[in-house]
Amino acid sequence: MTYVPANLPAGFNVTLLNNTDLCTVHTCPLSLAHVGYAPNLAGNVFYIGVFGLALAAQVLFAIKYRVWGYAIAMFGGLLLEIIGYVARVQMHYKPFEKNPFLMYLVCLTIGPAFLSAAVYLCISRIVVVYSESVSRFRPATYTLIFITCDFLALLLQAAGGGIAASANTNSMDNIGKWIMVVGVSWQVVSLVLFAVLCADFALRVRKASPVEMNPAFATFRMTKSFKLFLWSLGVSTVTIFTRSVFRVAELSGGFHGKLAHQQITFMILEGGMICIASISLTVFHPGLIFGPNWESASWTIRSKLSKCADDLTTEPKPIPEAEAHQLHGTSYNTAKLNNATVEPSV
Repeated sequence: MTYVPANLPAGFNVTLLNNTDLCTVHTCPLSLAHVGYAPNLAGNVFYIGVFGLALAAQVLFAIKYRVWGYAIAMFGGLLLEIIGYVARVQMHYKPFEKNPFLMYLVCLTIGPAFLSAAVYLCISRIVVVYSESVSRFRPATYTLIFITCDFLALLLQAAGGGIAASANTNSMDNIGKWIMVVGVSWQVVSLVLFAVLCADFALRVRKASPVEMNPAFATFRMTKSFKLFLWSLGVSTVTIFTRSVFRVAELSGGFHGKLAHQQITFMILEGGMICIASISLTVFHPGLIFGPNWESASWTIRSKLSKCADDLTTEPKPIPEAEAHQLHGTSYNTAKLNNATVEPSV
């Protein structure tokens, strides 16, 4: 699909409208470019550098602390951010080519969903650190609910991006766009629900008595690093939410809408917000903050299931004859002297 601006310069070669990939900055106006401007080189290179450093740090932390679920989520998100901004650097030189535009569109749309997953993976540990008894749900339930929501958002965004990338008609292009809008909108709803349930748990903790708190983490809860970790998750949630609301508005206006042509707005509300989230999730990595407490605060559902399995597979211990008679309310010595069978009392 080719976007045709209202006013073309005099002497413009209209045959280029059939394939704008053949355009250059010397032969076509930037209004024919996919985003209506040549992306700023310095700004996009800066973001590549930030996300690259964060990815390198995440690799080191993964090797040292082995927090694999968190590592996979961060790897996916940061790698997609890097690819997306590399594509924008390509668009700086070739703003009319379709492939860099599609690479930027898809990668930067779905990347933050992985970062959201990293945040969601931490909530179950936080519940265990404070108290499972005051929580509205089991620790694992929080993570499973939001990881499922995140996966659905990711699926919708990827599907919409794929359709938009392969579209050769206006109708298919619009279908892909609106599927992406639904995916990002679902991510916004998930983040709102996540914030509400986190606030609910925080309120329950505030109202709970000290004896209800988990004594195993009493000292850890009071550390400055743990409190900063909680703040970092809050900052990450707010920034990812802000970015997602912006992308809903941008995509709803279409690929050639007003917001899609505002570079400064994009660099702040997309790049800036995800940059802050990535730095927060890296500087306050759970491996750095929790240390061995990360494994200690793992989902208790595992231990409960293991205990149940042990109870089912363990051979019952035989009860000594004397104890058996006492359980039945009968003296063992009397029964032995009388050499009689004792009937259990009812």
